[in-house]
Amino acid sequence: MILKTFGWSFAITVLGLAAAVAYGGWEAFGIVAILCVLEISLSFDNAVVNAGILQKMNVFWQKIFLTVGVLIAVFGMRLVFPVVIVAISAKIGPIEAVDLALNDADRYQELVTDAHPSIAAFGGMFLLMIFLDFIFEDRDIQWLRWIERPLAKLGKVDMLSVCIALVVLLVTSMTFATHAHQHGGAHVDKAQTVLISGIAGLITYLVVGGLSGYFENRLEEEEEREHEAEEEAKRSGKKASAVQLAGKAAFFMFLYLEVLDASFSFDGVIGAFAVTNDIVLMALGLGVGAMYVRSLTVYLVRQGTLDDYVYLEHGAHYAIGALAVVLMITIQYEIPEIVTGSIGVLLIAWSFWSSVRRNKRLAAAEGGSSEDKTEVSSGV
Repeated sequence: MILKTFGWSFAITVLGLAAAVAYGGWEAFGIVAILCVLEISLSFDNAVVNAGILQKMNVFWQKIFLTVGVLIAVFGMRLVFPVVIVAISAKIGPIEAVDLALNDADRYQELVTDAHPSIAAFGGMFLLMIFLDFIFEDRDIQWLRWIERPLAKLGKVDMLSVCIALVVLLVTSMTFATHAHQHGGAHVDKAQTVLISGIAGLITYLVVGGLSGYFENRLEEEEEREHEAEEEAKRSGKKASAVQLAGKAAFFMFLYLEVLDASFSFDGVIGAFAVTNDIVLMALGLGVGAMYVRSLTVYLVRQGTLDDYVYLEHGAHYAIGALAVVLMITIQYEIPEIVTGSIGVLLIAWSFWSSVRRNKRLAAAEGGSSEDKTEVSSGV
């Protein structure tokens, strides 16, 4: 079962790592390996969400999502989007950006370094909003209860995550401006760039979130209409209308999944910039990770074990929050790549270990009272 589901992913992993060694030696091998682990870790949350929705769809729409949908949202976002980011930030054409990346690495590195403040501000704000919206939501299952319980109460304040993100951006840009003033004002324009890019990242998140909410609402409406149509069909003996509504509901599911995929893709792409600016290594690492999104999604749907490790979603979002902080810090200070890559891996591993411990405690309390089971399952 594992080999059948992950066979292609394993093969592409070997090819990707071999290509990294041929391209830049063992140092490149290490960077691609870090990117693979980082992307796979963050993609697990994506796969969990995708699998939860795919279970409601018929076989036809599952195949559409896992072929056309993955090709557009996963490979397109993870392989094409980095080039677009560099091209826009450095104000050059996409073809020129690719040409420089392949043929003039020094000049490309210089352009990326100059564009890094805007990339980091845009990505940092986008990732920070993902983390804040997650941590401020009141959940039945909590991982780190001593943190998540009080934050869930604060989350009842409307637009709190947006306000906090804007404060963080303002402080970051002011710090950058102060730094520039102390050095003769050489970086004043970059301070303004940080502010504008951060606002663009915030707007992008709000647009993507708004579209996701729209499709989710339409999906719920279609499912409710489908249920009503099925009830009516049972009473009247007709079936055609119910089938038609099921198709429309599945179509909205597909659109909703595409928006979700795009939003999840941002964290891996932006996080990759915190690890390396080399577009070849980025493409190799993210390409391998993209394959695991499909494999994990298929595996979770076929196995039906989405609820086995309930804290993995929390770990993935904490990793996203950590990456947001790292990106904002890298506007002024350099952080070693191994530190950036390790943070997400450690958080995912911790959440997995906590999930395993929770499952063991639940099994041990199986014969206990319902209060014991509730206490065990609620978090650390």
